[in-house]
Amino acid sequence: MNQKKIRAVMSLPAPERYSHFIKVAADRRLVWGLWSDGWALHQTDDDGTIVFPIWPEKVYAELCATDEWSHFEAGEIDLDDLFDELIPRLRDDGKLVTVFPVPGVGGIVPALEVLEADLRNELSRIE
Repeated sequence: MNQKKIRAVMSLPAPERYSHFIKVAADRRLVWGLWSDGWALHQTDDDGTIVFPIWPEKVYAELCATDEWSHFEAGEIDLDDLFDELIPRLRDDGKLVTVFPVPGVGGIVPALEVLEADLRNELSRIE
């Protein structure tokens, strides 16, 4: 992927980055997080909710591995693992996801059920 496209996608408003995320994640059947002896988490400024950041492609996760995440590396998460393990664990722990944050700008924080439904709907359209 060229730098011009990366910059263009990263500069999209959060709702458009979310739509892009859903399409790419469903097409590739995976998402990316940041890993270093555990997954990177972030506390939102709004209400202190702990969120798990995910991206549609490795390059975007790597570009966010800065500051407090500078020692993290991009790690892939298969959609089956996301549905069967990660979403239930996040739900049990009272955590949410933030979809496709970019440096200095947060991502969309959907309800876990909404994220799963959006991904499953997109999967059904492409299968």
